[in-house]
Amino acid sequence: MIINADLHIHSKYSMGTSKYMDIEHILKYGPVKGLDLIATGDCLHSKWLEEIEKNVNKPLLLSTEVEDRNRVHHLIYLPHTSQAHDLRDKFSKYSKNIDADGRPRVSLNGMEIIDAVRDIGGLIGPAHAFTPWTSIYKSFTSIYNCYARKPDFIELGLSADTDMADMVEELRDLPFLSNSDAHSFYSHRLGREFNQMDVDELGGPETNFEEVKKVLKHNKITANYGLDPNLGKYHLTACTRCYTRFTLEDATENNFKCPECKGTIKRGVHDKTLELSKDKKVIHPDFRPKYHKIIPLAEIISLAIGKNIGTKSVDTIWEQYIEKYGNEINVLINEDISELKKINEKVGHIIELFRTGKIYIYPGGGGEYGHISKVPVTVKWFKPKLTLDSWVK
Repeated sequence: MIINADLHIHSKYSMGTSKYMDIEHILKYGPVKGLDLIATGDCLHSKWLEEIEKNVNKPLLLSTEVEDRNRVHHLIYLPHTSQAHDLRDKFSKYSKNIDADGRPRVSLNGMEIIDAVRDIGGLIGPAHAFTPWTSIYKSFTSIYNCYARKPDFIELGLSADTDMADMVEELRDLPFLSNSDAHSFYSHRLGREFNQMDVDELGGPETNFEEVKKVLKHNKITANYGLDPNLGKYHLTACTRCYTRFTLEDATENNFKCPECKGTIKRGVHDKTLELSKDKKVIHPDFRPKYHKIIPLAEIISLAIGKNIGTKSVDTIWEQYIEKYGNEINVLINEDISELKKINEKVGHIIELFRTGKIYIYPGGGGEYGHISKVPVTVKWFKPKLTLDSWVK
């Protein structure tokens, strides 16, 4: 059966996360989004692990994210809570914040971490592999320099898609995961990226781990759904203070210091993948599924009616669509446009533009999310020369 799975989130015990990011809210709002399987996140945190152990019959997958001594973030999946305790005991010797943050820092390198995970039968790969702050390609020029062996997958991150990742030769034989990295249960965060997978069954965490393991081993990811990379916070090279966008050439000439405000310029994922690519070609292996670009329904409604996300006006229309069609994913990718317009003509029109690739996106960079627009908008470039319209083309 084909399921929708978001396999990277965080709990209320991670910094910058909603206090309502608990099992109750995750299991309530996941299906409303259209998710069949959700990773727990943060399973090495003692209090979160206790909560997980009370819900071992739920459609969850045990997961955690850890930061190593090189500031590389690793995404880890585990078969059972007993393995979570084992890994927690191992990492506790090398971590000062194992219970202070759901995403702990561990003073081990990538090779030591992958060995520890595989010793207990877990799965591991780099989280948000291209982002400029805490990723494998921020610290290394090759995944093998970090792990010294092949990981089980790579996670694309919000600022990349399969076209970009498959420009990098060493990644073309690896499965790609597209996950939300959500810090809240709201629908524009949870499931904003997800994977469609072909599994035999779902059950508790142990069953779900074995199913995900088979999916990764036998290339049974049937589709990746995610944001247009332009919507990610780090898609373009940009200043982290004033968000001026730079070409990589201009950023290099200025030693990655912004001449406008003296802020730090961060290399964007778009430029990073070009830099990593030797042949500068997008070559998809035969098993690579299609990447479908999606935009959270709340963002579409917000643009359509001119109201902010979280306002009563946006929430009311969102609830009308969910009541009618069951979950957000159905609305975004499956339902007939003419029927969607019956609930709200403007919203239905924006969904139609989105599905046909006729919506404009102001590209993100430097920590500023991109955003959608109904009309071309001039991008804030260091040397103004490109409009949004020319960028999209």
